[in-house]
Amino acid sequence: MWLNATAFPFLLTGFPGMEKAHHWISIPLLVVYIFILLGNGTLLFLIRDNHNLQEPMYYFLAMLAATDLGVTLNTMPTVLGVLWLNHREIGHGACFTQAYFIHTLSIVESGVLLAMAYDRFIAIHSPLRYTSILTNKQVMKIGLGVLTRAGLSIMPIIIRLHWFPYCGSRVLSHAFCLHQDIIKLVCADITFNRLYPVVVVFAMVLLDFLIIISSYILILKTVMGITSGEERAKALNTCVSHICCILVFYVTVVGLTFIHRFEKHAPHVVHITMSYIYFLFPPFMNPVIYSIKTKQIQSGILRLLAPSHSRT
Repeated sequence: MWLNATAFPFLLTGFPGMEKAHHWISIPLLVVYIFILLGNGTLLFLIRDNHNLQEPMYYFLAMLAATDLGVTLNTMPTVLGVLWLNHREIGHGACFTQAYFIHTLSIVESGVLLAMAYDRFIAIHSPLRYTSILTNKQVMKIGLGVLTRAGLSIMPIIIRLHWFPYCGSRVLSHAFCLHQDIIKLVCADITFNRLYPVVVVFAMVLLDFLIIISSYILILKTVMGITSGEERAKALNTCVSHICCILVFYVTVVGLTFIHRFEKHAPHVVHITMSYIYFLFPPFMNPVIYSIKTKQIQSGILRLLAPSHSRT
């Protein structure tokens, strides 16, 4: 049965077979959402408010925090709507918009991690020229480039969703809209929408990862040329937080890809849970990592928690 693209809304899905436990499942999810909002919001506030954090490294961290907030704020309303209120209906326009921002922000995160690798390479390879190379204007250009690349790369497949006919079931597999989920409901040729995302992943996310690896090989080469063991350790220590964020992001990407590859052999609840981990784990962990490993951010948090003590 062919459906008019605007006449019938899509139906979101929580955890199939566990509907009676939706309210309980929502509690840990809500806690994670709150921590993500507080953690990334605090990073943004500190970087804006603290002059000691207004340098390229922290500007890129602010971009990462803003991206993580974007992913969270984009998915949280529909997830909690399904789990709390059983509000499953979502219009086509709203669904396509949500899918666009979800996929765009994933590409943005990869691009920001690459920009942060470039920042660390310049800081270690050319420390005396660091501020002259990574000026505020240059940082803005990099940020705009990362955002433009992601936004334009995802647009073609999302635009096509508006023109497809939809037939049969209108039930989506998650409590948020994903492109790969939507095209399963299309009754037309979806060859382009199946192949193009693969090209984007290989041309951007995989390429970003390979460039990041190359950057760290050059960083290690530079560090090994430093005669002082203390200076070597200090230089490498500035990269630890970034390396942890890279591992968190790409391990979850690989995990989700692996689950997609063996979707038929894994229980559906595992597939859904992995999707939540992919969207929630990096935004949750990134502020934790930088709060633990960066003294300037630790000091800023302490000043927020005990402002009167910091003035004495």
